Amino acid sequence: MDRQAQFRAREALIFQVAEQLLLENGEAGMTLDALAAELDLAKGTLYKHFQSKDELYMLLIIRNERMLFDMILTPHRQFPEHLGYFMLHHLHHPERTVLFHHIEERLSMTGQGIQNLFSELYKIRRQRLRIIIPMTEQYLHDVSSRMSGRDYLSAIWALTHGTAAILNSSFYQRYLGSRDSLRIATIEQALHLPQQVASVVP
Repeated sequence: MDRQAQFRAREALIFQVAEQLLLENGEAGMTLDALAAELDLAKGTLYKHFQSKDELYMLLIIRNERMLFDMILTPHRQFPEHLGYFMLHHLHHPERTVLFHHIEERLSMTGQGIQNLFSELYKIRRQRLRIIIPMTEQYLHDVSSRMSGRDYLSAIWALTHGTAAILNSSFYQRYLGSRDSLRIATIEQALHLPQQVASVVP
């Protein structure tokens, strides 16, 4: 394995372990000292891959966004399949969805020297939306819904993030019963929403 391949492999491992530590311990417990110890690396080696913890967080968020983008590029999937994969990506790991959203919002106001990473993140999202929007509008047309693509995508986002928050809530977890039942019900609700709108709008 050449040096560049070794660098990429080490970076992938760093991101994997950093995300695991972040999700297990929260922001307060995810220190660079703990990350270096878990990886058995010198702390200085970490700085070859990122310059600060804020930069690391942004790189993790970008990595997650690229995963979502790659999912939408899978050929031969119909819209309901894409919707299901998107929602399950968030609902199988609700702690990641909630935490990444919180960190992104915080860094958008307080982050220093990471504007270029926000530009990269937004670029990936715009690319994904350029694919999702026409796909969504075609689906709404196929089911004869009067719902706009913008409203439907907003509703999907709200349902997904709201359900992730419930799944991640220490209080509401006591009342959930089967978590899989809630995941399935949320996806079915999202898929049926356009027909419901078509039936109630005069």
